[in-house]
Amino acid sequence: MKKNVLISGGSGFIGRHLTDLLISKGYTVSILSRSEKQNKKDIFYYKWDVAAQFIEEDAVLKADYIIHLAGENIAEKRWTAKRKAAIIDSREKSTQLLYMVLKKHYKKLDAFISASAVGYYGAVNGEEICKESDAPANDFLGYACQKWEDSIDFIENLNIRTVKIRTGLVMGRNDGFLKQLIPLFKYRLGSALGSGKQYMPWIHIDDLCGMYYQAIIKEDMAGPYNAAVCDNTNNSVFSKTLARVFGYSIWLPNVPEFVLKMALGEMSKIVLTGRRVSSKKIEETGFNFKYTQLEEALKDCVKD
Repeated sequence: MKKNVLISGGSGFIGRHLTDLLISKGYTVSILSRSEKQNKKDIFYYKWDVAAQFIEEDAVLKADYIIHLAGENIAEKRWTAKRKAAIIDSREKSTQLLYMVLKKHYKKLDAFISASAVGYYGAVNGEEICKESDAPANDFLGYACQKWEDSIDFIENLNIRTVKIRTGLVMGRNDGFLKQLIPLFKYRLGSALGSGKQYMPWIHIDDLCGMYYQAIIKEDMAGPYNAAVCDNTNNSVFSKTLARVFGYSIWLPNVPEFVLKMALGEMSKIVLTGRRVSSKKIEETGFNFKYTQLEEALKDCVKD
């Protein structure tokens, strides 16, 4: 009998790619959705409403694994006090809803695998390479990721193996964080942002999905793992490489910091700061990146 993986946030960019991979590996996939959808071969949809703390409990009871991707998009809107609260609440309350069902029915899983983010290490610049054992940063991103991961610890207390995937900037074919950038660079309007020295810890969607699969099959994996290539890519290098993929050299000046701060407010920290992160821990599990060279990854993501 095929094992079942329940994915929250399964209709999003990462969830769609992950669903395809899991089905190709012989799993069935259940997806939590706010709207009613028609089941497909090996894909089953269940309704949930985090705000109302409602979930079709059969989704959890049927699962062998849960992959928890749900949460408000951190870069979608300006960081007002209300927006910051919504970002944290969406992560905590969605985890609490899953925890409630697991505890109520004494449900045992083979593993609970949750997204987190390299924002755990903060919106700062620097040469330090961040490791999973480092403390969370004392800023909004660090605090939000810490609260996110703390909510997952309740599930670990149910004696369920838990894994936290601290994700960098995910690039996919005309999707992920490249979705807004590709049109600019395609028409030679792209340039570096701010100083251009801020690091950009990136990962190809194929490798990120491969890490989630690794967390399923490797029963000794537990705790946090960085999901980003450990290289020297900063915003300037990234911008020049993406321009080269489209066959030209950047001639436009960098976008000044003050322009981004005026446009985005505090959220500008997402594009004006960035840290390097270590990939040693995930590689020690036997995981091998398919894409370690930025230009090769970008070429795959922009091809027709």
